Amino acid sequence: MPLTDPVAKAKALYQARQTGVPIAPFTDDEPEMGLAEGYAIQQELVALLCADGDRVIGHKVGLTAEPMQRLLGIDVPDYGPVLASTVYHDGDTIPLSTFIAPKIEAEIVFVLGESLRGPGVSTERARAAISGAIAGMEIVDSRIADWRIRLADTVADLASNGAMAIAERVVPIDGFDPRLTGMVLWRNGELVDTAAGAAALGDPVAVVAWLANTLGAHGVTLEADHVIMTGALHAAVPLAEGDEFHAEFDRLGSITVHIGR
Repeated sequence: MPLTDPVAKAKALYQARQTGVPIAPFTDDEPEMGLAEGYAIQQELVALLCADGDRVIGHKVGLTAEPMQRLLGIDVPDYGPVLASTVYHDGDTIPLSTFIAPKIEAEIVFVLGESLRGPGVSTERARAAISGAIAGMEIVDSRIADWRIRLADTVADLASNGAMAIAERVVPIDGFDPRLTGMVLWRNGELVDTAAGAAALGDPVAVVAWLANTLGAHGVTLEADHVIMTGALHAAVPLAEGDEFHAEFDRLGSITVHIGR
């Protein structure tokens, strides 16, 4: 029987996170399901997770690359929360058992030095609010079976956020252009992909402005000290137990994570 309300759908996603058993896409039964419904489910799911003691420490923006937007037939990114329980650091071992169908992405992460709220936030205003950039990786995961997602499904599922890893070094961005920040990704010592910051919506700083304006329309402020994940710079890479991923960024330095049990 299809789930017909955001609370029930959020509980189904919550259960999938707890058990590791994915669920069918909501859009199988409701192909017309849109962004508003997806974000309503997301909001209910965040409430359930925070009731367990978790907390929101920032946001991720996804679908910032044109190829992914074309794949899903959209022309805008999506967003979801970054939860404190999902944060790892350079050199950490990330347990594979935490996820259902994980993939990894390298991306530029910003830290806000001051709060930011739209509407009307320009790229220049967003740049002024950013205290620095960090080399980062995101593990995307889907509680939807076999990644059979449409836009509303991934939005409901916290924009497919699984975990994030960040380096310790925070680099002020007043001396360089994040659009030109090159990145090289290795898996187990073998080159996987290369990219530059401009892959994220043309400008990672513009991603922050977009997020501030989008959330501001719903009365939400981006808080000082929160992290903003600006989107993958390359196609997501499947991972397996024993893998070591190393990403090197111009200006920002490097980050390494290990995949364990």
